[in-house]
Order: sequence, then structure tokens, then C-alpha cells
Amino acid sequence: MLLASTGKELKDNFLQALAEREEANRDGKLSSIIYIRDYNSRHQEVSAYIDYAYRLTTDDFEAYFSGKKRLLPRKTDLSFYNWNKNVVSSNPSPNYEVIAENSCGLLFKNKMDGKIINVNPKVYPGDNTTRTPVKTNLYLHMVIYDHIVGREP
Repeated sequence: MLLASTGKELKDNFLQALAEREEANRDGKLSSIIYIRDYNSRHQEVSAYIDYAYRLTTDDFEAYFSGKKRLLPRKTDLSFYNWNKNVVSSNPSPNYEVIAENSCGLLFKNKMDGKIINVNPKVYPGDNTTRTPVKTNLYLHMVIYDHIVGREP
């Protein structure tokens, strides 16, 4: 399998972090959720939780890794929020269900193993899941949640 990050000069921690996770997300061993907060083309603050493995199948990541395009939040991501317009959307992906209406805040349920990923930075992210803040010059705020996919419960 040829990786989109192969042979690219990755000049930012964010791109390096994605490259390190690309193969494991493509082969299903790892399922990463990327949280990005930044400004869109209209200078509105937007954020999203992005299913990295799914986006790898729908987007041309060579353009991101080469710096020609920026990975930006979309209304079709797991969860999207436009801070200026107060617009919220949530969508399931092939890998995750979104659990938005509960007392714990926003949760994601991995469809392969049924494990819950809690994106609240003040609590444990869940079994087989790590939370990694990434310092980057490309975005306002960035966190990667890595979930090691296990067998079905």
C-alpha cells in the first residue's frame, strides 16, 4: 500500500502526527479522531471531530501532506461547530456513531469494538484510547484521539 505521506517533507507537527498514524488507520488497526479548531475561508471560527480513517478514503491526502491544501472542518464530519453562527451538526461515519445527547457530553462509539471515546479533556478518554494534544502552527487548536481497535465485545 502506497501511503500519501511517503516521500513528503512534513514541515509541521500536525502533518508529522498524521503521517505517523496513516498506515495504521488505513489498515484498521488504529482509528483516530482528529479535533481541529481554526478559521474557515470566511474568517469564522469552526471546529470538528474528524474520522481520520474515513477521510483517508474520501480525500486526497497527498494534497494535505504536500502543503497544497489544508485539512479543514466540514459539516459532514463526526461533529462540526461554527462558533460565529452557532451552527452544530453531527454525522455517523463507517467507523463511529455519535452520541451527543447525554450527560457526559459528546461521545463517539467505535462500530468495530463498541468502545466509547470520550473527548472531554478533563476525563479518561476510554479503553484503548489516548488523547494527544498537538502543537501546530497550522491551526488554532488540535488534538488527536487514537483508538486501538479491538475485537467486537
